[in-house]
Amino acid sequence: MPRRLSSILLALALAGCASNDRGAAARDADAATLTPVAGSAASGANVASGDSTSAVLAKADAGRIIGSEKARVWMIIISDFQCPFCKQWHDEAWGPIRKEYVETGKLRVAYMNLPLSIHPNAAPAAQAAMCAAVQGKFWPVQDALFNTQQEWAKLPNAAPFFEQLAAAAGANVDSLRACVQSNAMGPILQADEQRVTRAGAQSTPTFFVGSTPLVGAQPLSAFRAAIEAALAAKPAGK
Repeated sequence: MPRRLSSILLALALAGCASNDRGAAARDADAATLTPVAGSAASGANVASGDSTSAVLAKADAGRIIGSEKARVWMIIISDFQCPFCKQWHDEAWGPIRKEYVETGKLRVAYMNLPLSIHPNAAPAAQAAMCAAVQGKFWPVQDALFNTQQEWAKLPNAAPFFEQLAAAAGANVDSLRACVQSNAMGPILQADEQRVTRAGAQSTPTFFVGSTPLVGAQPLSAFRAAIEAALAAKPAGK
């Protein structure tokens, strides 16, 4: 491989956020095995299936999935709301992917959280987004979080800002605040980290399109190629 091309590919692969104790590699895995609702209501968290907590977690789990249940291919987004590379990917690639593949019924997408310790407001943002998911408002809130990242990233207390974003998205702020303050989404966030780490995700953003891992804020063309290949490998009706 020419040295210049190799350098470009390496730069693309490393275009992500990682803590000092994390690498930037992803093992082979299938997106379907990582889908949040494929396991228990809390993505593998140990919650009794009959209690109200489990019902809330189940709503949050389902709320961070978008796309037709009949879609042939899954894509898992593993992301950190405070990561600038995650914002870059969201701003450049997510809109076209949603329009071309999700809204046309070809792709089903789930968002999984990997807030990194180097980003102090990442975990609170994930809590707010998942609490919004309970109310069916995850996707507009995640858009708002990325769109305003530079405004809240360095706030000493970003909770009021997150509440404003959720309110603008149509969420009930009192319910969201109670959810956040009780750490109701703690089991999901913990389970997300465990599941994605077992799959080999060590930096953000990391993606699985079918069985293809993509690491870093790679260009839209890379995702189109991966999605098209996954669709070709799973013909309609198979």
